[in-house]
Amino acid sequence: MGVTLRTAKLVPALKLLGVIVLIVAGLAIPSTLGNAYLLAAAVVILNYAVCATGWNFMGGFTGYISFGHAAYFGLGAYGTALLINRLGMTSFLAVAVAVVIVSLTAIPVGFAALRLRGASFVIATIAFVLIVLLVAQSWSSFTGGSSGMEAPRPFPGLLRPEHHLRFYYLYLGLLAVALLLWWLIDRSQFGMRLKAIREDEDKARALGVPTTEYKLVAFVLSAAFTAAAGGFYALWFGDLDPVFQFSILLGAYMVLMALVGGIRSLFGPLLGAVLVGFALEYFKLNYGDTQIHLTATGLLLVLVVLFMPDGVIPGVRDLLNRRLRRGETSIREQTAQELLDSQRARTEDSESDLEPTVNGARG
Repeated sequence: MGVTLRTAKLVPALKLLGVIVLIVAGLAIPSTLGNAYLLAAAVVILNYAVCATGWNFMGGFTGYISFGHAAYFGLGAYGTALLINRLGMTSFLAVAVAVVIVSLTAIPVGFAALRLRGASFVIATIAFVLIVLLVAQSWSSFTGGSSGMEAPRPFPGLLRPEHHLRFYYLYLGLLAVALLLWWLIDRSQFGMRLKAIREDEDKARALGVPTTEYKLVAFVLSAAFTAAAGGFYALWFGDLDPVFQFSILLGAYMVLMALVGGIRSLFGPLLGAVLVGFALEYFKLNYGDTQIHLTATGLLLVLVVLFMPDGVIPGVRDLLNRRLRRGETSIREQTAQELLDSQRARTEDSESDLEPTVNGARG
């Protein structure tokens, strides 16, 4: 029992220590990278982390698996570029306005798509991103078509490493906001009802949860953070290509990263983004335009599904819990043992109290 209580008290302290270490590591990473390429790769991984965490507002809380979130990433990127080029907005104001527009667009899309479940919902999300891709490629007078579009950089006087460094910290701040909001929702009544939808939507509706409205809020939040990542990408990279910005493969990466890390945990998508993003950059750097990076990420997913079906973080947590609890007895068993020992002690005390009386009677 004492070991169990000590373990229970130790877990929050370890979690807090882990968060502090994560913050310090995130702030210190740029100083450890030796060149501009590695810093740019770190920016790409943070972009993936924001996208995967944004996706997790929908997938993690409600269990709805969307492969079409690349549509919101692309709309955020193109919306930012169009607002700067056509309306002359400042860079970060354009990102904020683009996020609002994408969020408003996600309301009717989500209202229609969330009437479906399972494979039907997945197919609907894929269809949506294909439609948006087709529009972006065909409407060349507005979007630039297959030639793409350019977004002016917000820091034109900076050298490339300094430019990457600023966007590293911008993405890190956006990721921190997304993680904080996910953590707050996870511990709120709203989050509990979303998780009730994930476990059994019909039962949650029968208990009075307005499932459609709750799912829609999660869907819009998810689209907003994904669009913000797209807007930052437009300002960072500058050149937009509809084939990449609205790629189904990008949506699949978001799902893969969240699944690898663990969609029901706060830092699962972040860990998945680091693992998958690093693997993608490594294989692209060493093997060029071959498709080996797809094979590697697919193999990673197979390994996680086979050995840690809930993701790396839940799998490691369960393993540690089993090791900590090995050899311990339950509270019920310890309580029963304590009661037995106390009863035994009382019996021995009563017998010792009676012994002089008995001896006196014999005398």
